[in-house]
Amino acid sequence: MSFTVLTAEFSHESNTFSRCPADYAAFTDRGIQLGDDAIAARAEANTPIAGFLDIGRPAGWKVIHAISAAAQPSGPVTRDAFDRIAGVIVETAKAHAGQIDGVLLGLHGAMVTEFCEDGEGELLERVRAVLGPDVPIGITLDPHANVTRKMTDLANIVVSYKTYPHVDVRETGKLAAGIMQRTMKGEIRPVTLRAERPMLEEVNGGRTDIGPMVERIAKAKAYEKEANVFAVSVNGGFGNADIHEVGPTVLVTCDGEREKHQAFAEAMVEDMWQRRFEKVTEFLSVEDAVAEARSYVAAKGPLIIADYADNPGGGGYGDATGLLKGMIAADLKDACFGPMVDPEVAAELRKGKPGSTVSVKLGGKVDPEIGGGPLELTGTLVSVSDGDWVGDGPMMGGLQASWGPCAVLRVGDVEILVTTIRAQMNDLQQFRAFGIDPAAKRVVGLKSMQHFRAAFEPVAGKVIVCDSGALCTPDLSKLPYRRVRRPLYPLDKVA
Repeated sequence: MSFTVLTAEFSHESNTFSRCPADYAAFTDRGIQLGDDAIAARAEANTPIAGFLDIGRPAGWKVIHAISAAAQPSGPVTRDAFDRIAGVIVETAKAHAGQIDGVLLGLHGAMVTEFCEDGEGELLERVRAVLGPDVPIGITLDPHANVTRKMTDLANIVVSYKTYPHVDVRETGKLAAGIMQRTMKGEIRPVTLRAERPMLEEVNGGRTDIGPMVERIAKAKAYEKEANVFAVSVNGGFGNADIHEVGPTVLVTCDGEREKHQAFAEAMVEDMWQRRFEKVTEFLSVEDAVAEARSYVAAKGPLIIADYADNPGGGGYGDATGLLKGMIAADLKDACFGPMVDPEVAAELRKGKPGSTVSVKLGGKVDPEIGGGPLELTGTLVSVSDGDWVGDGPMMGGLQASWGPCAVLRVGDVEILVTTIRAQMNDLQQFRAFGIDPAAKRVVGLKSMQHFRAAFEPVAGKVIVCDSGALCTPDLSKLPYRRVRRPLYPLDKVA
């Protein structure tokens, strides 16, 4: 029996404290792709649609792919952007209503819009309004999802990635598609159960390489072998979203024995609650990170300094200057830094001639009170570029992306990658495509929380993490929450 499946990818992680909304242009910066064009670009990479097709192609599905759209994490998605992208999915569903046997959507799970706190729930509601209650819907999520009741009420199948860095996106899509195949064949009737605790997020940001999440993921995989359990999702949550249903959740997609499966989910999320003080990441100040860099000997590879607090992958502006200022003031040798997101300076440098001496006011422009103001620098223009690159690492291998117009500026012995488009560092090609080999450097300063580890740890001699005090500071108590439910840890004392 052949089935017709509607697929789409629509992803955004919304940091509601950001001054930069995700408008339609923010999605076009990453490249919006429709139908077969999206499949051609993404079907062999670490993407949800690749995983859907890993099941769908051998099963003989007729796949109707509506759209693939994503924007860098930032402020809430504008109504215009949401309506235009969701509209493509909804109109595709309308055009094929009555023919669609199932729906698979690659989402994030922490999308907030200008007009509602639950972007994924809103999308699911619009799709359900077209297709009705009986067509099974499956969704894949980032484990930093703030999974709402509405999501689990409207989607039968909810499966989150199990790794952070997210190297199993395709594998997760395949798991969701396999459950969908069995559902469409009438073998199972899955539902997704949900458990939560009153926390902003899991204490270690959902790290799965070390710490208590390692044990939790192992338990999740073991429980998936139980009868009538199809997926267990352990979500650390995204605490930079000021919404009522923020926080970690555990989901069990199953059929039958709901009390047993709910009890398992409750026990797993209770473990997050009981171990909420077990921090495994040490955040250094800029001063301490730079002091270590001064004396570092790169016998086994470079020292990687990750600025967690200005991570564009969590909605940071990417133009905080604190760490770069410290690196330059320390006159670090054989170092590089990136990205410094500054469209104005990138455009200015693109007009220059490589090898020339230039003076710029770099970074610190979006919100100078967060992460430091502009740096007045004089250096050598090394190169200019259109900013295009193709990933070759565990997360981004084979995917095309762009920094937009960019340049490399050398100040002292620090090479700085200046970009137009915000993005975090998670692939070596984000440096190498522009003439900087991070593996050959002594010190590498970069902006990322965790995703950089997949590509950069294998070449690193040592990794340290810095809190520069920018928008994504790990000290969430510094943020002005207004909409979250209270009491909520760590904002309140919760028994």
